[in-house]
Amino acid sequence: MSALPPLDLHAHVDPRIAAHDLTNLRAAIFAVTRSLAEAEQALARTDLATVWGVGCHPGLAASQQAFSAATFSKLLDRTAFAGELGLDGKSRVPISAQRTTLRSALEVLTTKPRVLSLHSYGATETLLVELEATPTKGVILHWWLGDPILTKRAVQLGCYFSVNASAAGKSELLRTIPRDRLLTETDHPFGNRRSKGPRLPGSVADVEQVIGRLHGLTELETRLLIWRNLRAVVRQVGCSSLLPGTIRASLATVGEQSS
Repeated sequence: MSALPPLDLHAHVDPRIAAHDLTNLRAAIFAVTRSLAEAEQALARTDLATVWGVGCHPGLAASQQAFSAATFSKLLDRTAFAGELGLDGKSRVPISAQRTTLRSALEVLTTKPRVLSLHSYGATETLLVELEATPTKGVILHWWLGDPILTKRAVQLGCYFSVNASAAGKSELLRTIPRDRLLTETDHPFGNRRSKGPRLPGSVADVEQVIGRLHGLTELETRLLIWRNLRAVVRQVGCSSLLPGTIRASLATVGEQSS
C-alpha cells in the first residue's frame, strides 16, 4: 500500500509543462482543462501518471461560446476524464447559457461515461437539478459547498466529492459526506492557497490528515480509502483502459488488498 501515490482529482496544470516536472511530483493527477482547445493540446501528451481532462469552464465566456458537443465527444475518445465542467452562479456567463453547455456535455456522457469533475460554485442546487434531469455516472463534485440537505441529495444521486485544503477546513461539511464518497484534490493553484504543505499539484497530505482524523484512520488507511473510492468510480464508468498504465497498476493493487 505504501507504493500508492497521493491522488489529486482536480488540478489546473499548464499543458506546456515539461514531462519531468509532472513525474517529479510523484503523484497521480487528474488535470482539468478550461476549454476544448486546451483539452486538444493536453491530450497530445502521454504522461505516466497524469490524466488530462476534456473541459469547458462555466466561468469563461470564450470557452462556453466555443463549446461543441461533437468535438467534446471526439476528444473523450482519448481520455478517461472529463473536467472541468459545471455551473457557476458568480460567472458573467448567463446561467441559461451555462446550463445549455452542461446539458449537451451530460448527454454525451450518458453514452460515453467518464470520471467527471463538476464545478458548482454559487449554483449547487441548480447543478443537482441538471444531474437529476440527466443521470450521469462517475460524477465527482469538486470543491462542493452545498448545505447538508443538498449534500444528502447529491449522495443519493451517487455523487462523489473531491476535497481540497480550503474545503477541508469546513468540518461540518465533511461530516455530511460518507467516507466511501471522499476523494482528494488540490484545485491547484486556487484551492490549495490555505495548504500547509507545498502548493503543488498532488500535494494533498493536509487534506488526507483531516480525513484521517475525522474517520479515525491512519495515514496509510486514508490513502487506501481514497484509492478505493477512485476504483469504485472507475469501475462504475468502465473506462480503465483509457488510464495511464501506472494508475491502472495502482488501482489493481487496491483491488488485491480489497479482496
